[in-house]
Amino acid sequence: MSPLVLSTYTLSTCLGRGVRDHVQALRTGRSGLKPCDFETVHLPTWIAEVEDVDAIALPPHLAEYDCRNNRLALLGLETDGFADRVRDAVQRHGAQRVGVFIGTSTSGILETELAYRQRDDATGALPQSLSYRGSHCPFSVTDFARHYLGIEGPALTVSTACSSSAKVFAAAARQIALGLIDVAVVGGVDSLCLTTLYGFSSLQLTSGQPARPYDQNRDGISVGEGAAFALLERPGSDHPSIAVHLLGVGESSDAHHMSAPHPEGLGALLAMQAALRSAGLAPQAIDYINLHGTATYANDAAEGKAVAQLFGGAVPCSSTKGATGHTLGAAGAVEALICALALEHGWLPGSPGTRMLDPAIALDYRIEGSAAPLVHALSNSFGFGGSNCALVLGLRS
Repeated sequence: MSPLVLSTYTLSTCLGRGVRDHVQALRTGRSGLKPCDFETVHLPTWIAEVEDVDAIALPPHLAEYDCRNNRLALLGLETDGFADRVRDAVQRHGAQRVGVFIGTSTSGILETELAYRQRDDATGALPQSLSYRGSHCPFSVTDFARHYLGIEGPALTVSTACSSSAKVFAAAARQIALGLIDVAVVGGVDSLCLTTLYGFSSLQLTSGQPARPYDQNRDGISVGEGAAFALLERPGSDHPSIAVHLLGVGESSDAHHMSAPHPEGLGALLAMQAALRSAGLAPQAIDYINLHGTATYANDAAEGKAVAQLFGGAVPCSSTKGATGHTLGAAGAVEALICALALEHGWLPGSPGTRMLDPAIALDYRIEGSAAPLVHALSNSFGFGGSNCALVLGLRS
């Protein structure tokens, strides 16, 4: 594929708002996880909550989109001056030449959960105040963003569980390559709700401790929330002399099981191989891998086999989900942008939470972060149902 520049980007997670908070947290190995105190949930698990989401108010003319997910989206868009940069792009290229592509898994389902408590005793009807289109519908967050930003180009939501907001980079790159748009807002937004917390608990996939990816005693995930956005466009003279570029994307579907990866990591391997082909790079060119690394026994074992088969044990890698939690549909964008920060700041992220590595997984897995010159990074995102996506990012002049 033709390289595309990430001309600006921002991310908000339990580690804080914006680039500066995340750079500091990655350098110090800080985790934002805390014992679960969300809403009325009583589960022995840990969560990753973004501060002050419910203090955000949507503009009155977009009130029909009000829900926790879109409040989190607005918080993210107004961080690091991202919304202003998008509006500058709309001015330069025209509203119809800018697209928006956002990944989410549960969108504003919390609003439906809360409305269900208020259903009519006689009929079971949900209150009329609930706007399914404005909250629960997966397209809600994308529709909100395009109206808020004044975008009139293609708008698309991808909802493929944990690979959702990695796959939006691929979707946007195709639209730019086709010449349908010049610029794309890509990102992921996913917010805490009862469905994900109780759902993952019922699958016995949540941990009673902070997540410990690739630890020999790992026992599950810490559910989180986050918002991450990037502006993707063709390289131009008005961009920095050296900037992070999207160099390759790889997608696959192993379709092995609804909630478990192929035990040998077949789908993960195919996605990583496709991403390298797309970037025109050999495995030896990759300097850092941000693993999907959920901290479930099955995921880490399968991904470890796939990475070891393709890269051997020589490429430094880590999972940052012990710091940010598993932000589900936002994880692909959050972790792609963590790779961008690693490249720009020359810092190999560590893996907060991990204590003793699983000796059965033969990788150069880094528990502690360290300074290192990086040129190319790979970000893995693997979703339920075997929906996989790998992204290659790199520094280019």
